Amino acid sequence: MLDGSGRLLAVRRRFRIRTYGCQMNVHDSEKVANLLLHAGWEEAPSEDAAELLVINTCSVRAKAENKLYSDLGALRAWKKAEAGRLLAVGGCVAQQEGDPLLRRFPHLDFVFGTHNLRWVPAMADAAARGHREARTSQSDSPASALERFDLPERHPAYRSQTPGRAFLTVMEGCDMFCSFCIVPTTRGREVSRPAPRVLEEARELADRGVCELTLLGQTVNAYGRHDLRRGRAEEAATLAFGELLARLADIPGIERIRYTSPHPLFFDAALVRAHGELPELCPHVHLPLQSGSDAVLRAMRRRYGADDYRRWADRLREARPDLAITTDLIVGFPGETDADFRLTLELVQEIGFVDSYSFKYSARPGTAAHQLDAKPVDGTTAQARLEELQTLQRSLTLAAHRKRVGGQTEVLIEGPSRRDGALGPQLQGRDPYHRVVNLSGAHLPPRGPGAADEGRGIGEIVRVEIVEATPHSLIGEPLGRGADRHSGLKHTGRMADEEGRREALP
Repeated sequence: MLDGSGRLLAVRRRFRIRTYGCQMNVHDSEKVANLLLHAGWEEAPSEDAAELLVINTCSVRAKAENKLYSDLGALRAWKKAEAGRLLAVGGCVAQQEGDPLLRRFPHLDFVFGTHNLRWVPAMADAAARGHREARTSQSDSPASALERFDLPERHPAYRSQTPGRAFLTVMEGCDMFCSFCIVPTTRGREVSRPAPRVLEEARELADRGVCELTLLGQTVNAYGRHDLRRGRAEEAATLAFGELLARLADIPGIERIRYTSPHPLFFDAALVRAHGELPELCPHVHLPLQSGSDAVLRAMRRRYGADDYRRWADRLREARPDLAITTDLIVGFPGETDADFRLTLELVQEIGFVDSYSFKYSARPGTAAHQLDAKPVDGTTAQARLEELQTLQRSLTLAAHRKRVGGQTEVLIEGPSRRDGALGPQLQGRDPYHRVVNLSGAHLPPRGPGAADEGRGIGEIVRVEIVEATPHSLIGEPLGRGADRHSGLKHTGRMADEEGRREALP
C-alpha cells in the first residue's frame, strides 16, 4: 500500500492459502507458504487476519473451476473490508486462464501458474505497489524446467499440517494425453527431478522427524523413464523408479513410503518386486482404472485393456498378498453404453477395490474428448450410474474393513478425528494400507515420565487392535507407541512389519 508520496507503507505481512484439488496442489501450497515465510511473511491464524489470500486451484473437473469463480465473487467483500489486502489465484485454473482472470475479476491482484511458484513473493510485493500481473509461462528446456524444483528448505517458522509425514515431489508433468484429461496442458510435459536432490530432501525431512514420505508426480512411476530410454540417466542423475524407492527406503528414520498417482503402464517388474521386497513401501497401490470397458478405455486413450489391468493387479498381489488396491473411475464418458458400464461394475467387483474415487465425466475445453463425435451420456443416466457404482464400492469397502476386525496394525496419528467415541474425543490416523483409523485419545499410552501432553500422539506411530469397522473407516484400540519399539537403528521396525504382513488383511 502506498502513501501520498508513492512510498510503500509498512504493513503487516500475513498470508493464508486455500487449496483445492490433488495432493500435488496441497504440496504446491506448502511450497508457496514456505517461500512466503522466507520472504518475511507470517502465516495468519484465519483469512480475516490475513493481508494476502492465495487460492490454489484445480481444473480437472468443471465443478472445481466453477467453485473458484464463486469464491472470487464472494471475496469482493473480504477485499473491501480492509485496505491493502491482496488476493491471488494459482494452480491449474490460473495456468489455463491467465490474464482473462484479471480482466474478469478486477479485485484480483495477481495470477500465477503451476510453473511459477517461486515468483509469488515478488508478485505479492509488486501487487502491494499496484502492479497486477499474470505469470503462466512454462519451462521449455530441460535445464529451465528443473528450476522449479530448486526451492529453499523448510523455514524455521514453517508449521507442518501433517506432523510425521510429508510430500516429496519426484517428477511433474504428463506425456500420456488421455482424452479426458487437462493435466498435460496445465502441468506440462514430464520432467524428472535428479535423484541426488530427491534423496537430499528426503534426508532433510527425516532429520526433522518425518517418518512417512509420499512421493508425488502426475505419473509418478514414470519417473526417469525418458532418461533411461534415451541412455542419459547418468547425465540427468535419474534412476528407475524401483531403484529410487530402494534408495529412499535406506534412509534412517524413513519407515513408510507411498507414491501417487501412478499410471498402470509403468508398473514394471522392478516396481512390482519392490512391493514384495521393501518393508518400508506401504502395502497399498492406487491403480487408476477409469473404466472396465475396452471400448471406453480406447476412447479415453488409456493404452491398456481390462485384461491388462487384471494382470497388473494379479502380479502386485503375488508380490504382496495383503496389498490394498484403490482406484479412480469415470462414469458417463461420451459413448459409454449400459453394457460398458456393466463391464466396469463387474471388474470393480472382481478386483475387489478397498476404495475408489469415482466421478461423472466432466468435459474440459482443450481435451480430445471434448471434440468426440460420440453421443454424450445424459446427466440423469450418468448420475444413476455413479450412484450404483458408489453403492457397490461402499459394500466392498465395508467387507474389506470387516475382515480387519481382530487384527493389529500401526497407525500414524494425524490429529483429532471428526467423530467422538463413547469415551470422549478421538484421534485419527492412517495405517500402512492407507485406511483411516479412529482411536480414543484418552486411551493413548502415556509418553513417559516428564513428557508433555500437548499435541500428544500426533506425528507418532501407534500399534492398535482393530475393534470395529464402518463403511468409511476402522476403529482401533491403542496397544503401544511405535516409537517405543524402535531402538533408533534403521531396520528394527522390520520384524513388526513382517509380523503385520502375516495377518489376514485385505
